[in-house]
This record gives sequence, C-alpha cells and structure tokens, in this order.
Amino acid sequence: MSTINLHQTTSLTPEQYIAGLTDFGPGRSKLFGNSADEYLKVHQRSRTQADVTEGSGGVWESLHYDWSDPNHVVLTTTDSNVWGGTSGHTYNFNRQLDGTTDIDVVVVREGKNLKGYLLGFVLRTIGKGVLEKAFINSVNAIEARNGLARQPIAA
Repeated sequence: MSTINLHQTTSLTPEQYIAGLTDFGPGRSKLFGNSADEYLKVHQRSRTQADVTEGSGGVWESLHYDWSDPNHVVLTTTDSNVWGGTSGHTYNFNRQLDGTTDIDVVVVREGKNLKGYLLGFVLRTIGKGVLEKAFINSVNAIEARNGLARQPIAA
C-alpha cells in the first residue's frame, strides 16, 4: 500500500477548489490530467456527493465523492481495475489569515492485482513526483479558471 502526502498553498478559497474538483463536465482533463473525458461517467450526483468513474491510460476507478464538509473532501475508491482496499484521496483545506488556503491531500493506493501492486510500488518509490506535479497543475488550472494569478511562494 502506498500513502502519498501532498501540500500546496493557493490563492483559491476551499469552495473554489472544490468547485473544480467536483466539476465532472467535458474538459475535466484540463483540470485533472488523470481524468480523460473518454473514461468519465457520472453515475449519481447530489448537492454534496457524487459517484463517478474516471481514469486515463488504461487505469480507471469508480469513486464516491463526499464534499459535505467544506474543509474536508473524501474520495473513496469503490471499484477499479487496479486499486482496492482503502484506496482513495482525502483533501483538507485550511484558510490562512493572509487569504490563502493550504490544501493537504493524502492519496492512498492499495493494489488489488499484479498491475496495481506494481503501480503502487512505483508510487512508493519514484512516483510521488508525478502525483505532486499533477496536483500542482490542478491547483494552477483552477486558479486560472477563477482568474487568479499564481502567487510566488516565499522561500
């Protein structure tokens, strides 16, 4: 099992990021590169929850999205061709006094077959950078969609 922790500070509000995260319309891959339009299928959606199948590159998963808590969003893997067990994503949002938002993401990947075990191994060893880049790209894309310029982060 692989557990990857990611962090970004953004000028987005939690609501703005969640609006992007839960936009399951065409062009989702512009916000989330690992969610190709040909894989995307919304099975059910309410005001604060959705059941969605998405993926890319031969890897797909069905996820239950729950954004009923505006500071904590949980994506639980309910089915996948490679992931099982406790796989999913958890987003935590922390508003800062300067108007920025800290986003902390925990990605859990538990392989359910040989392909999943191998992908999990790659994530554990060298793959964190790929997930980190995808997360940064999603934050940048949602900022751009909301007309927000990326603020340089002080060293």
